[in-house]
Amino acid sequence: MPLVDSIEAKTDCHCPKSVDDVMCTHFVHAFAMIGKKWNGLIISSLCDRKAMRFKDLSNCIHQCSDRVLVERLRELADLGIVDRLVDPQTHIISYTLTEKGAELKPVFDQVHDWADKWSS
Repeated sequence: MPLVDSIEAKTDCHCPKSVDDVMCTHFVHAFAMIGKKWNGLIISSLCDRKAMRFKDLSNCIHQCSDRVLVERLRELADLGIVDRLVDPQTHIISYTLTEKGAELKPVFDQVHDWADKWSS
């Protein structure tokens, strides 16, 4: 299922030149993924750690139910943002950012800086 169903968008990756233009597909999809409830906190939590077990992620994002956290982690894995790792010896499952996901770190750093500056 696409992240954005009803937004008409251009197929190139250039942002609109005027308000009358249609939104850029890549931009809309990126914000739909990042802006989906809990995804930003999941990605942000994984940005500064090599890997996290589910219980550690759950403790970081304690307002999110385990069911929803599992759902979001699966979606992020399907999008190539998060890897689900299973230790073959202990069968312990952990999550880490993929290369694609790790490239979001500077974006999240800037959002954190902006929030620190402007949040009251």
